[in-house]
Amino acid sequence: MTDTPPEDAAERTPLEERLVSLIKLKGPISVADYMADAIGHPHEGYYMAQKAIGAEGDFITAPEVSQVFGELIGLWLLEAWRGMGAPASFNLIELGPGRGVLMEDILRAARLRPDFVRGACLWLLETSGRLRHEQQKRLRASGVKPLWADDLADIPPAPSLIVANEFFDCLPIRQYQYTERGWRERLVGIGADAGGTERLAFTLADAPPAPGIDFPDRAAPGDIFEASPDARDCAAEIADMVSAQGGCALIIDYGHVTSGLGDTLQAVRRHQYWPPLAAPGRADVTAHVDFEALARRAIDHGAAVYGPVTQGRFLESLGLSLRVETLCKDKSPEEAAAVRAGASRIAAPNEMGEIFKALCLSGPNQPAPAGFEGK
Repeated sequence: MTDTPPEDAAERTPLEERLVSLIKLKGPISVADYMADAIGHPHEGYYMAQKAIGAEGDFITAPEVSQVFGELIGLWLLEAWRGMGAPASFNLIELGPGRGVLMEDILRAARLRPDFVRGACLWLLETSGRLRHEQQKRLRASGVKPLWADDLADIPPAPSLIVANEFFDCLPIRQYQYTERGWRERLVGIGADAGGTERLAFTLADAPPAPGIDFPDRAAPGDIFEASPDARDCAAEIADMVSAQGGCALIIDYGHVTSGLGDTLQAVRRHQYWPPLAAPGRADVTAHVDFEALARRAIDHGAAVYGPVTQGRFLESLGLSLRVETLCKDKSPEEAAAVRAGASRIAAPNEMGEIFKALCLSGPNQPAPAGFEGK
C-alpha cells in the first residue's frame, strides 16, 4: 500500500454531512463514536455499504491470500475440540466472518473428523446484511447450516470454539493526548479545508478525562494513548463463556504485544492508506490491537491465556511449510509459485507474519493449545 491517498479523499460523504450537523448541535464526539459510525452506521457505514474485502475491495485478509491459512486454523480447531473431550454438540463461532472464506476453508479441513462437522452448531457474528448474504452463498455446500447473531449474548450456552480473525482491530478506540495540562481526550470536531468548507478535524477536550484510565507513567506533550473499552469488554465476555461452558477462542489480528504510547488509528481504501477522517463511510477505519489489555481482562475473568505469538511462528508450528509442499505436488510451476507466494505473504516477517499476532483464551484445566505449548 502507498502512503499518499487519492484525490477523492476530499469527497464529503453523506455520513460526514450527518456528523458535521451532529457536532455543530452537540459538540465534538469521541474517536470511538466516530469509528462506530464510520464502519457501522446502519445506512452509511463502511461495512453496510461498501465491498470491502478482496482484490476488488479495499483490503485483503490472510484467508483471501492463501487457503492454507484457513486449513491450518481448521486443523487447530479439531485439536482444540479433542482437548475439550470431543463434545458431541458444541458451538463453532466466528466473529466478523467477512465473506465467509475463512469458515469455508475451516470446514473443508474439518471434514477429516466427521463427528466434528456433525456436532458443530455454526454461529456467525455479523451485523451486515450484505455480508450475511455472501456468507450464506459461500457456505451452502459445506454441509453445515450457519446461524447468525448480532452479539455473543444471543448465542445459546454450550462448549464453544471461537475464531476472531481481524475482528478486534475494528472495535472502536478512545484516544488521549498528553499536553502541558496533563491528559486530554482526543475528539473529532469541525475544521475547514483550504476552500473554507467545514470538514471533520481532531480537537482536544477542555477538561481532563474521568478517573479510571490506566495511563502510562511517563509521557511527553503530543504523545497519544489509546484504550478500547469495547475490545476489553469483548475479551471479558469471551473469557466468561469459555470459563463457564468450556472451550477456547483464537484471536488473530495486527497489533502490539505490550500496552504503550502511539497513534495507531488508520484507514484504508482501494489498498491505499487513507486519512482516517476523510470521506467517512467510504474507507475501513481500524486501530492496532492491544494484546496485553485483552490478556489482562481475560485473566481477570477466569480464562487461561496463551500467547500472543507472531502469526508466522504460529502458522509454522501448525505445519505451514509441510502443507504448502503438499499442495504444490502435481501443480504446474506457475501454480506452485502462486501457492508459495501466498504462504510467504501470510507468514514472512516483512509481510503479515510479524505484525499479526495470535492469542488464545481458554477455559481453565484444559491442555495448552497447539501452537502455544510452552509459551
